[in-house]
Amino acid sequence: MNFPGEQPPGVQAPTAETEGFRLNHTMLRVKDPEKALAFYTRVFGMQVLRRLDFEEMQFSLYFLARPEPGENVPEDTAERTVWTFSQRGVLELTHNWGTEAQDDFAYHDGNTEPQGFGHICFSVPDLEATVAWFDANDVTFVKRPDQGKLKDVAFVKDVDGYWIEVVQADRLGHLGD
Repeated sequence: MNFPGEQPPGVQAPTAETEGFRLNHTMLRVKDPEKALAFYTRVFGMQVLRRLDFEEMQFSLYFLARPEPGENVPEDTAERTVWTFSQRGVLELTHNWGTEAQDDFAYHDGNTEPQGFGHICFSVPDLEATVAWFDANDVTFVKRPDQGKLKDVAFVKDVDGYWIEVVQADRLGHLGD
């Protein structure tokens, strides 16, 4: 692939030292891992690739992804850990032990003041079918695809209030025109 990337101001050419770098995962802190895992595995069809517990520091990490059909995920836990950290598009859910028992505990979702983190995004093959699936599973919408100025883009919330953008890629070619 020879595409050098778009070149807005500030872009610098990659150096040889960055060869092989890739974005592996993004992390969200979750209050209750059982509820968060139920949401991401049921509603988005993700699988837990690896769970890592850190007893001394009292937190757990759950690495989720959607392996491609026929992709060989190693059974051996050490091999699977290495494999997990070499993938693209992994979601890490971090649970600090005890938060699930605190009624008034919540993480900042990044979309209320002061704004910061915005959202993660899933691409789906059929946006209308996905919206119907969300409705059937009582998923909370921030924005439906037919609302607002940006059509064909939905935003939903997970159980911790984080926003998730949902798009059908072949409906977005017109963006930026």
